[in-house]
Amino acid sequence: MNIRHVGIITRQHSRRVQRIGGELACWFEKRGIRAELDDIKPDMDMLVILGGDGTLLHVAARASELDIPVVGINLGNLGFLTEVAADEMYHVLETIVNDEVHIERRMIIKASVLAEDGTASEPMFALNETVVVKGSVERVLRLRCWADREYIATYKADGLIFSTPTGSTAYNLSAGGPIVHAELGTLLVTPICPFMLESRPVLLSPKVVLTTQLAESADDVMVMVDGRLGWTLDSEQALRVEVAEKPLLLISSPHKGYFAILRNKLNWGGNTDDVPLPGKFVGRC
Repeated sequence: MNIRHVGIITRQHSRRVQRIGGELACWFEKRGIRAELDDIKPDMDMLVILGGDGTLLHVAARASELDIPVVGINLGNLGFLTEVAADEMYHVLETIVNDEVHIERRMIIKASVLAEDGTASEPMFALNETVVVKGSVERVLRLRCWADREYIATYKADGLIFSTPTGSTAYNLSAGGPIVHAELGTLLVTPICPFMLESRPVLLSPKVVLTTQLAESADDVMVMVDGRLGWTLDSEQALRVEVAEKPLLLISSPHKGYFAILRNKLNWGGNTDDVPLPGKFVGRC
């Protein structure tokens, strides 16, 4: 990467993060790289996200639209996407500036609501998930679901999660869905608290178009797109979810594997240390 112009996106309402953003802008300027705070422009070569995963999710759609690679610096809490720790920031950025870059193509999904006459709303984009969920606890929802024109099932549940592999460690994981490697091309459909225990998550081809519709009237049904309210849904409408044309270009650490991040964030096995494959097994079938 030939980096000449970067955007630094900071978590809002945090004086600490704003201060770090200013210091980082000076760091880039000293290396002859133009840096701007909290702005995204088409000619930028990279975005540096300062905050947590929520900050990155907020700009993911715009970054993917403009084909701008992003790197996340975790100044928040868990940080699956903003995987670079605060104390690693300058070392990792120095590595990137020196053209040692590993870029992953993370799937983004596009959601829109279809009216009774078949017209579609303006789409919204999600790096993690699009969720149909009820606003009250009084009754479960009955949601019909199709993959292209093939009927999957009518789910009786508190809602449905349509997730990317990146989002498999988010709401999907909390709802009992599988962890899916981030570079695997698949769409996930996961019911939230299903009434019938045999209602299980399914993994589908990224080529399918998913459609869901309320099987009966229900009040206060919301469509949430990466945590933002997209629409309210009634029985005369349908939600359509499909893979977006462009992925997010996510700069990842060449020194941290996918499972190392999971072990660290989820404390798998109670030990985050890496265990190398014994040499005698390397290259054997």
